[in-house]
Amino acid sequence: MADTLRLMHVHAHPDDESSKGAASTARYVAEGVEVMVVTCTGGERGSILNPNMDRPDVLANIGKIRMQEMDAAREILGVQQEWLGFVDSGFPEGDPPPPLPDGCFALQSIQEAAAPLVEIVRRFRPHVMTTYDENGGYPHPDHIMCHKVSVAAFDAAGDADAHPEAGVPWQPRKLYYHHSFHRQRFVALHEEMERRGLVSPYAERMQDWKPDPEWDRRVTTRVECADYFPVRDKALLAHATQIDPEGPWFAVPLDVHQVAWPTEDYELVRTLVDSSLPENDLFAGVR
Repeated sequence: MADTLRLMHVHAHPDDESSKGAASTARYVAEGVEVMVVTCTGGERGSILNPNMDRPDVLANIGKIRMQEMDAAREILGVQQEWLGFVDSGFPEGDPPPPLPDGCFALQSIQEAAAPLVEIVRRFRPHVMTTYDENGGYPHPDHIMCHKVSVAAFDAAGDADAHPEAGVPWQPRKLYYHHSFHRQRFVALHEEMERRGLVSPYAERMQDWKPDPEWDRRVTTRVECADYFPVRDKALLAHATQIDPEGPWFAVPLDVHQVAWPTEDYELVRTLVDSSLPENDLFAGVR
């Protein structure tokens, strides 16, 4: 284990590991990197987003089914996976939004919620960790909490005075945020669809999505992984309650993705090693 590179992704729900960074995950697994996915909640309050799975028997067993979907995706991606054990907070909708349910992940104390993650970090000893930005990638309360807990665990894992019950300290070298859903990527996909004479599903979105140069500068690291997009898509489809094969995830052909935007993108936010920006490898400076 001493000579093996190790990567840890911390995600809010089952399916997030397949919709964010899955192709670069598959690439690193193929290169011999050990990858651990930590899933903070069971996705128990997630909506059924695939009409083919919108049935009473599925809804009644959604927690168990989402765990089974995670098992299938884990095998496809070739990763290890552990549950942090918290309960999905759900996405509050309404004006004003309703209060979050008692006991859910987003209402936990950050220090207490970080403790089991610190234990996994110290046991797995990742060189690199990834999570979401301060907005959660999108403002789901579990995604925002996942960000807070991941950053807290990154800082605490190497501190012998923090969570002494959680094992021998281990300090990951680098921390990244996922940045898959950004304007530059969708512009490239939209333009490639139009260049081919295909109907772009992003035409309406492009009209209202204004450039934000400051946000665009946040991407520091682009990992080439187009050859692994088919693995990503297969892992996505394993989450059958969440992914409609005829839905928006697959509205753009695979080869358009591969040509228009062949990378998955990250922001380096903490590092204990030297590497030059921009990077093309999460392990730049670690190898």
